[in-house]
Amino acid sequence: MSPSVSLLSGIAVSYLAGSVPFGLLVARARGVDIRKVGSGNIGATNVGRALGKSFAYLVFLLDFLKGLLPTLLLPLALLPRLEPSSASVSAWLAVSCGLAAVIGHCFPIWLRFRGGKGVATTVGVLLALDWLAFLASGGLWIATLLIWRMVSLSSLVLGVAFPLVVLLRHGEAALDAQLPLFLVSLAVSALIAVRHRTNVARILAGNEPKVFAAKRAAGER
Repeated sequence: MSPSVSLLSGIAVSYLAGSVPFGLLVARARGVDIRKVGSGNIGATNVGRALGKSFAYLVFLLDFLKGLLPTLLLPLALLPRLEPSSASVSAWLAVSCGLAAVIGHCFPIWLRFRGGKGVATTVGVLLALDWLAFLASGGLWIATLLIWRMVSLSSLVLGVAFPLVVLLRHGEAALDAQLPLFLVSLAVSALIAVRHRTNVARILAGNEPKVFAAKRAAGER
């Protein structure tokens, strides 16, 4: 199998895996069309608002796995078929599969290319590509969520932080041996920003919905 055929195969399978709308399927199993509830988004946050946090965790996990597994497993499956294989081919194959999974979630063919915002799937991809860089940027993601309680803001912070951490961690190699990783981190960052553009407007206007707000308010009464 040639490198180009392997790459295209990995991209196709990853896109199809990423395009499985778990949020829609889980909500439909509960008798809810998630596209007609709340923000209309099929991601874990909107599912949580409609069905409760346990379903939000389930959808997040499923969306996370559809980013993690293709990025980890497809290169392992396809590389032995390549003649010749190399570290460079492996790197490009992994980042291509990861990006395809995120694009599949955001633009699924089954839903006329109207999908979620891709954060959970992105988290799975970034963890698979560079777990140390993810731990650092993921820490900022969690801290932002706990402090400001806005999923959108924490997602934007993750999108900005990961490329910067990759640069700091790999130095000059980020523009050489680790170039595939750095480029896909920039692509994912840009995609997160574009998919959250309406959230940015609400954040600036001061009316972005917050998580944990209802529970905290109840505790204060």
